[in-house]
This record gives sequence, structure tokens and C-alpha cells, in this order.
Amino acid sequence: MALVGLVRVSTDKQETARQHDALNEAGCVKVFEEKISGKLSVSERPGLVSALDYMRPGDMLTVQEVDRLGRNLLEGLLMLTELFERGVAVKVLDGVAKGEHTERSLILDLAFALAEDRRRDIVKKTRNGLEAAKKRGRVGGRRPVMSEALTAQAVALRDKGFTIRQIQPHLTYKTQSGETRNPSVGAISQALQEHDAEKDA
Repeated sequence: MALVGLVRVSTDKQETARQHDALNEAGCVKVFEEKISGKLSVSERPGLVSALDYMRPGDMLTVQEVDRLGRNLLEGLLMLTELFERGVAVKVLDGVAKGEHTERSLILDLAFALAEDRRRDIVKKTRNGLEAAKKRGRVGGRRPVMSEALTAQAVALRDKGFTIRQIQPHLTYKTQSGETRNPSVGAISQALQEHDAEKDA
């Protein structure tokens, strides 16, 4: 039996290193990655299809957490049902559903329900934070140095494959004393995160 890993994030802007590290440490012989919504069926997810094509009888599809298979309760359970009907066993490395699974169970249902609740809570907190920031006159809660224009420039560079440290030298702003400076890596990272949160909310 071999472990075959699946890494999934919803957008190109999300990091996958943590999932890769966990799957490699678990001993996966190969890891497939996809940057796509978890709302899709098996046939619509290229990374998952590639993983299933690669697997041999007895192999086990491995994910770091159960929500890598689907974004919410309904989608996750539909995905699991389809996998189990195909005879695919699933191994979850972290979270409530940690362990090996060959069929639907209460613990899997609970894990997806908790993941959905967690995601809903994150979206709610993000919206509340943005609203509070706007009331204080800080659009999007960003630090003053990261204006809308600088953030748009940072997003454009990131979309071209630049890392935050590579983006930093391209962004400049003037201090109150008239000096030209580059925003800190932290300021750029925060602005990008809040940009993504507004987009995904």
C-alpha cells in the first residue's frame, strides 16, 4: 500500500507549503497539487483526477485535513461518497477526522461540519474587521503606507509570480518628511491578505 497525497487551495494566491510538508512527512510516494475550488466534482478537479489515475489497488489518497476534499459539509460528503464508491480509501493526517477511512462515518460528517463552521467564522471576522477599519478611516484596515494604488501594484506583481520580497523594491511611498521608502514586507503581506479576504468574502 502506498500513500498518494493531494494538496488543494482555492486560489493561486494561497500557500501550499504547509500541506506539502505534512504529506511528505507522512511518507507519500507522490503528491499532486491543484489550485481550484473544492465545490467541483471529482471529474472537474485535475489534481484529484491525476492522483486517482496514479493510484494502484490498495493505495490510499492522503490529505492534510478533510476540508482539502471539499469546502463545506455538503460538498465534502458528496466528494467522499464518490471516492468511496470508486473504492478509494482516504487518509486524513490532522483534525477531528485524523485516520484512515474506507466509508462514510459520523466522525467524517462532524469534521466537515466543523470545517464549514470554521470557514464561516473566518469570513465573518474578516468582514467585521474590515467594517471596523473603514469606520476608523482606514480602507480595508491596511497600514497607511499601503495605499489602494500600491496594493493594486503588489497584486499585479504577485500575479506575475513575484514573491513578497521581490515585490518590495518595486513599491515606494513618501514619508511626511519627504523621504522615499519601500513598504515593509509585513505591510505588503497584510495588504495582500486583506485584499484576498475582501475578494473571497
